[in-house]
Amino acid sequence: MGQGLENVRKLYLEGIAGGNARDAVHKYTGHRYIQHSTGVADGAEGFLAFFEPFLERNPVRAIEIVRSFQDGPWVFCSAYQSLNNGAAEWVTMDMFYTDEDGLILEHWDTIAPYVGQTKSGEDMVKGADTVNENADTSANKALVLEYTKQVRQQAQHDKIDQFVTDDLIEHAPPIGAGRKGLSAWLASDAAGTCEMLFQIFGQGDFVVTYGKRHALGKDYAAFDLYRVSDGKIVEHWMNEEEIGPRTTWGNSGKF
Repeated sequence: MGQGLENVRKLYLEGIAGGNARDAVHKYTGHRYIQHSTGVADGAEGFLAFFEPFLERNPVRAIEIVRSFQDGPWVFCSAYQSLNNGAAEWVTMDMFYTDEDGLILEHWDTIAPYVGQTKSGEDMVKGADTVNENADTSANKALVLEYTKQVRQQAQHDKIDQFVTDDLIEHAPPIGAGRKGLSAWLASDAAGTCEMLFQIFGQGDFVVTYGKRHALGKDYAAFDLYRVSDGKIVEHWMNEEEIGPRTTWGNSGKF
């Protein structure tokens, strides 16, 4: 495990799950901490202004980091959170930029309610959770990049079979099972348009993209997590958050 990934996990598990936000944010962040979770201000003090009241409101916290990986200075993790014995259940996907010592310098996330019944029948967060480090990271990132450009952004939906296996395991709540379900969703108004790819990185068989999509008059910050095998996407998770008005942002915004 790289130091950046280790620090991210400790910030989550010691600072948030463990309730030691003040110690954790000072130990695991660097000379700056730029925040893109729009309800949280920049810096350690912005983190504490949000999370210390959060810890008081939610004394019972069951937080599981479901999957995580690192690609150079970039760290990804996805977590399931059950607060106050299931009174609220959330799924988060987070992206971090770290320095040469692995200290966290910048953070992006999306937070979505956990959906118990997805259209595909697959659980929203379960599935493969261990990186296949023998997989070709560069080739898998290139595949996902071309899928994002050609199928998602350019709407060349007839090319989907070049990138996605027929028996795709689909975890995104609004998308049906298999490649057929994904194709139907991509062609719908609910999918809208993929307006911007902000970042792509991966490790082994996992590749994540973060960007903006526009659908039904709303903008969304969206993470798409893919697992690739034998040159095709075989599993997909999605986590997204509506981007609120600029007047509601506590920092420079989702990107």
